[in-house]
Amino acid sequence: MVDHLPILIVGDVHGDLERLFEALKPYPAAQWHTIFLGDLVDYGMFGVGALRYAHDRPNSTVPLGNHEVAMLWALRDTSRIGWWMSVGGQRHDLDELARDEPLQQWMRELPALVRLPDRTLIQHCGNDGYAAFMEATDPDPVTAINSRVRDLLANQGESDLWDAMSGRNIFPDQRERLDRWLEVTASRRVVFGHTPHGGRAPQSYHDGRAINFDGALSRSHRRYRVSPSGATVAPLGD
Repeated sequence: MVDHLPILIVGDVHGDLERLFEALKPYPAAQWHTIFLGDLVDYGMFGVGALRYAHDRPNSTVPLGNHEVAMLWALRDTSRIGWWMSVGGQRHDLDELARDEPLQQWMRELPALVRLPDRTLIQHCGNDGYAAFMEATDPDPVTAINSRVRDLLANQGESDLWDAMSGRNIFPDQRERLDRWLEVTASRRVVFGHTPHGGRAPQSYHDGRAINFDGALSRSHRRYRVSPSGATVAPLGD
């Protein structure tokens, strides 16, 4: 059980293991509940290495990112490989993943949403696209969404997942949609990555009800300037 440990958030790594290892030095695994926000793969050269590290690091939780969806899609359907490489995929990573069935299965079972005991909601994207996978009658939307996401990954539904999880972060600018999403999921705040925020530390919005931990950690990211590692890897306060 990790409920007694303080929480360390790790935003989008995108294959930069060297910067990840450096950023994690002050945070021994045994002393932290480490939550990786997805998008461990693509852009950088060590996507599968980052997946394995997150899988093996003690006391860790990993929600699904849209780039993990894209990689699994390319693995299942070779006609998608060119498209996947156009969004940052590294062919050697796909070949390595193809030889590691246990890692594939672990990826397909990752949750889309994680709700912590203090009612913090963890998800990869800073938007409410996940609502496409719930019904108004679901007693627990988080559990229902996670179940349907796993079903989609198991039944060639990657296209639907990619569409829902690849939209821009809206929570920083759309307070009403943030409030509705928090109400629907019975959460008090939401933590996400997905789109670099451009700051030198994680960015908090709307009195701390939304927090972005994507600080463009990867030096291989094509569109964003690299920020200090503390913009992506940092403790989650109260």
